[in-house]
Amino acid sequence: QVQLVESGGGLVQAGGSLRLSCTASVRTLYPYAMGWFRQIPGREREFVAAIDWSGGSTSYTDSVKGRFTISRDNGKNTVSLQMNSLKPEDTAVYSCAARWGAAVGVFTTQDWYGYWGQGTQVTVSS
Repeated sequence: QVQLVESGGGLVQAGGSLRLSCTASVRTLYPYAMGWFRQIPGREREFVAAIDWSGGSTSYTDSVKGRFTISRDNGKNTVSLQMNSLKPEDTAVYSCAARWGAAVGVFTTQDWYGYWGQGTQVTVSS
């Protein structure tokens, strides 16, 4: 019954920035681990970034390290992805995901997540 709604996607020139946000319809965002994934048509959905329910640990796919930052605000039931220095290869539909569990952890494969948002399109032009 958990719903995740993303926002913040759009069209941006290479080198620009976007901030994606995801709001969860839960009582509290604890103890959900959260993640961001992206998908290009014809390709498998790919891991982008993840954060544990405490906010104390994060993980990023190699191609976005140093450019993207994941964060969460448990009080507002939101998770964000700040994307800087965007490249054309970042073009994709970005989806927010949630995994319930008391164990602290960062999850980097989509099979770990039980709840997904509808996605928001990010297009980066050359």
